[in-house]
Amino acid sequence: MSDKKNVLFICLGNICRSPIAEAVFIDTVKKNNVADKFYIDSAAIGPWHVGKKPDRRALETMKNHNLEYNNKARQLKTEDFRKFHYIFGMDGENMADLEDMKPSDGIAKLLLLGDFDPQGERIIRDPYYDGNSAGFEKAYVQSVRCCEAFLKKLLAGEV
Repeated sequence: MSDKKNVLFICLGNICRSPIAEAVFIDTVKKNNVADKFYIDSAAIGPWHVGKKPDRRALETMKNHNLEYNNKARQLKTEDFRKFHYIFGMDGENMADLEDMKPSDGIAKLLLLGDFDPQGERIIRDPYYDGNSAGFEKAYVQSVRCCEAFLKKLLAGEV
């Protein structure tokens, strides 16, 4: 891997799963001493939470795992498909939306984050409507497994 890679994580509102995955991947590339080779961000399919911080349970989960996070929700833009090399969705609905939104001149590979899970959990379930933080912790654990596996494959030239 020679050039800097741009990686974008997407979920419906950019306040739960995608900020967690973004923070996890930032941490993963730092731990592997390759942070300078990446630009990492996250965004939402829809506009509902633009400009807001992540859900308090997502922030609590990140804090519990010593992950720093200061970004605010933003909505996916057409130019993102031209800027980012990899755009990750969290579930089938995200992937369908991404496919519908991708312009013909987009360079991004659209990937389901869960496809990199060595335990085979392909869908990162949306914990937004849960009454507690358990779903956010699960999204964190899945993100760790997937991000580590993706980075390993990317560094090996397999993605």
